[in-house]
Amino acid sequence: MKVVNLSDHNSLLSIYVSEMRDVNVQHDSMRFRRNIERIGEVMAYELSKTLNYDLRELTTPLAPARCPQLADKVVLATIFRAGLPMHTGMLNYFDHAENAFVSAYREYTDESHTDVKINIEYLASPRLDDKVLVISDPMLATGGSMELAYKALLTKGTPRQVHLCCIIAAQQAVEYMKQVFTEDNITLWVAAVDPVLNERKYIVPGLGDAGDLAFGVKE
Repeated sequence: MKVVNLSDHNSLLSIYVSEMRDVNVQHDSMRFRRNIERIGEVMAYELSKTLNYDLRELTTPLAPARCPQLADKVVLATIFRAGLPMHTGMLNYFDHAENAFVSAYREYTDESHTDVKINIEYLASPRLDDKVLVISDPMLATGGSMELAYKALLTKGTPRQVHLCCIIAAQQAVEYMKQVFTEDNITLWVAAVDPVLNERKYIVPGLGDAGDLAFGVKE
């Protein structure tokens, strides 16, 4: 698996990430969602450079023009609920893509809330055979949700190429993903990598619960 860390080079992406982290900005849930969406747009653009294109002749008002057109069939997948704004950003750019949705949620299995189980409850997806699968989820803490979502999606076929996209990843999760996803056709895209997880499996410094910040605190 290849890892692309977009924070290796300074860009406006870094500003969007910093606003998402800032407690003085986080109270504005609309801006929080919009920053996730903008990061999805930037990541979609960067990812698009790796895809295949065909030259096709188009008719203009003056003369024919040969223009690159996307040859790959793209499926955008996301994990409910925090992934929805990032999915929207990617869909803004890959506006002809098919879409897939997976629900995954954490369940703490001990009273101290240190042992985490990931549950998958819902899957809606087109066939994936020979397509480019893009899975987005803003936070990659342990890698468990992304791994299980990917395995669930594989019940719909075998994609030719896979892109796993997140905003903030824990270094532990990046190393775990390298062990789990050994195939050459899989790329992990991140906007920032943070050093540790705390005892409740939250990324530190991270930003808190992305789903709660985007959509309100869940019961």
